[in-house]
Amino acid sequence: QVQVVESGGGLVQPGGSLRLSCAASGNIVKIYTMGWYRQAPGKLRELVATVTRGASPNYADSVKGRFTISRDNAKNTVTLQMDSLKPEDTAVYYCNANIVPRLASSSYSYWGQGTQVTVSS
Repeated sequence: QVQVVESGGGLVQPGGSLRLSCAASGNIVKIYTMGWYRQAPGKLRELVATVTRGASPNYADSVKGRFTISRDNAKNTVTLQMDSLKPEDTAVYYCNANIVPRLASSSYSYWGQGTQVTVSS
């Protein structure tokens, strides 16, 4: 059984910072791309940032220069450092990981339960 669990999030003023963390656990053989997505009320879920197993990052244009994604392959974790936050960053943030579970021959997409980020004065 595989689990993906986020932590962090909360309420922050515009211009502030938050750090989101995500840990994958269970019977894991390998994790490929990990990333963060977000969904604001009334909108579709959108990509925020992803990072490959080799640590190559990819960012949505809206967060480039403000957010930094990183991962620790030894700990099966991915972190999103969010700086210079704006009200439009308010959303539920979801962690995603492409994981090969034990006894499987291919990878599967796993999602966390989501964590709320609210940017407001």
